[in-house]
Amino acid sequence: QVQLVESGGGLVQAGGSLRLSCAASGRTGSTYVMGWFRQAPGKEREFVAAINWSGKKRYNADSEKGRFTIARDNAKNTVYLHMNSLKPEDTAVYYCAAGEGLGVATWEYDQWGQGTQVTVSS
Repeated sequence: QVQLVESGGGLVQAGGSLRLSCAASGRTGSTYVMGWFRQAPGKEREFVAAINWSGKKRYNADSEKGRFTIARDNAKNTVYLHMNSLKPEDTAVYYCAAGEGLGVATWEYDQWGQGTQVTVSS
């Protein structure tokens, strides 16, 4: 199994930036696809971005507009989510996940972190 620990969340003003990190340990990790999801209060968990071992990336429609960028450092077993031009609607708990394919559904990922809160004030 892979253990995932997210960090980097916090409170930021609209228009600001944050970088989330997810450190993987255990049966890492370099062969896993690493993904980011988020869940706002009262809403379902939604896909944000994912990246595979070789650096192939997949984004949701909003992330493709360039505000979010996913990256990974295989040597450090860490994946990052760079978030720019943040909006209040980006407020959510952000989860890191590990899976086998560049999927967008939660069921395609079998290991999850505990989540990190991102709050964007207007």
